[in-house]
Amino acid sequence: MGSLTQPLFPHPNLSDQVNHNIVQSEIEGGVYLCDLPQESTLEVETQNRSYTIVLFGSGAALISGHPQYCPEPVMVKIEGCNWGGSMLKRAFLGRGMHLEFRHPEYEQPIITSRILEIRQRARAD
Repeated sequence: MGSLTQPLFPHPNLSDQVNHNIVQSEIEGGVYLCDLPQESTLEVETQNRSYTIVLFGSGAALISGHPQYCPEPVMVKIEGCNWGGSMLKRAFLGRGMHLEFRHPEYEQPIITSRILEIRQRARAD
């Protein structure tokens, strides 16, 4: 899954590790949420779960696939993905990264295991 947005390049004011993570996210592939039409459905496979996400714009999404947090579809705010730390690539879902979203019933963000695959489900018209 590609992106229509310009790729990110190393920045001289960021550490080598941060620049490596940014470039690696472009190599591994992913999708910028702003590049997808509303009501796009994504199937996101992580190391531990398979999620279904329906996008509604501005980070709002219905997500299901976790037995505790979202066994049934629940409206959340997708923040983006991180590399297992606090640095977030906003409004981006990427392979090798951890999905981070805000659930209405939890104060802290929910962070998934590492994303293995992202597929966009074909729209049924």
